Amino acid sequence: MHHELDELRRTMALEVVRRFTPREIRAQILANLHRWRRQGVWGAAYKEWQDIAEGLDDGELFAAMLGRDENAVRLRQSAPFVGLLPKEQVRKLNEEAAG
Repeated sequence: MHHELDELRRTMALEVVRRFTPREIRAQILANLHRWRRQGVWGAAYKEWQDIAEGLDDGELFAAMLGRDENAVRLRQSAPFVGLLPKEQVRKLNEEAAG
C-alpha cells in the first residue's frame, strides 16, 4: 500500500515537473510553506523543503520530487508543491492509480 501511495505522489510530482519551471515550483513551495507556518502547521520535512526551494540546485529539487530513494519518499509525504496541478488533473491521476 505504501508503495502505491508513493507512486501516486511521484506521478503527481512528475506531472508538476512537466508543466512548470523549477522557478515556478520553488515559488509555490515557498508560498505554501509560508502559509502553513502562519497557520501553525510545521514539520521537520518542511524545513528541508524550504532549504531545497531557497537553493538554486535544480537537481536537488528534482531528486526530492522524483527520486526513488528513502529520503525522496519521505519528503514526498510532506510535498509542499500542492496546488500547482488543476483539480481535474489530480482527480484523473487519483482515478488512474485506483485502477
